[in-house]
Amino acid sequence: MLPCGFKIELCGLVQGVGFRPFVYNLAKKHKLNGEVYNDSKGVVIILACEEKELELFIKDLRNDKPKLARIDKLEFTRLENLDYKDFKITPSKINLKTSAILSDYALCKDCKQEFYDSTNPRFKYPFITCTHCGVRFSIIKSLPYDRANTSMSAFNMCEFCKQEYQNP
Repeated sequence: MLPCGFKIELCGLVQGVGFRPFVYNLAKKHKLNGEVYNDSKGVVIILACEEKELELFIKDLRNDKPKLARIDKLEFTRLENLDYKDFKITPSKINLKTSAILSDYALCKDCKQEFYDSTNPRFKYPFITCTHCGVRFSIIKSLPYDRANTSMSAFNMCEFCKQEYQNP
């Protein structure tokens, strides 16, 4: 018999703030299998777990979320017959365009330090940004908030940035 689990749907400021990598690492911490992806309403998490594990996961999700994230709505439904061997960030799915996007933020102190550090790969990089600051609203073309849907999609990433981007 395949395990059961839950689908968690989040709405609010949950795209463009590092939410999927955060969820990935949280699931790994809790030793849970499943997936996380953006959709046009927000973020969806599928977890193969029991209700007690779900409660602990949601508690950490709310308490430790990324700095700029805001959860306006969290709903979960029980699922049956889940067959996950690991936890993954999976491609976004498109539906109604209703997800909130953050306004632009000023450079945070960590990005500012990297920008002026001549030994850092992002030294004087004009598009420096992170999930705690940086451009959000001004570069988005469409939802869900994925790199492919931003003005940054026209730029190829160097190997350093590509590896960092692909590693949650």
